Amino acid sequence: MPKVTSKLQITLPKRIAEQHGIVPGDEIHFESTDSAIRIVSARSGSRTQLSQEERLRLFDEATARVERMAPQPPPTGGDKRDWTREDLYSRGEPD
Repeated sequence: MPKVTSKLQITLPKRIAEQHGIVPGDEIHFESTDSAIRIVSARSGSRTQLSQEERLRLFDEATARVERMAPQPPPTGGDKRDWTREDLYSRGEPD
């Protein structure tokens, strides 16, 4: 099992490198997810291209999440006051 060195380097097992066509000198990218780190070969082009429909669906889901987290404005309408801000400053004063 590979281990991380003191310089934070890792050794990719030969079997996995051969299986994915990774050779010395190849560039790789590290992609972080919630619970894992994914290694992607730069030349393999294995980064998936999403269709327009899929991108729109993901955008709509993200927009809905943001809207759910946004503070809601206070309700308007039926809660009418019979006083104004100016009334607060003139209260108790003789007319």
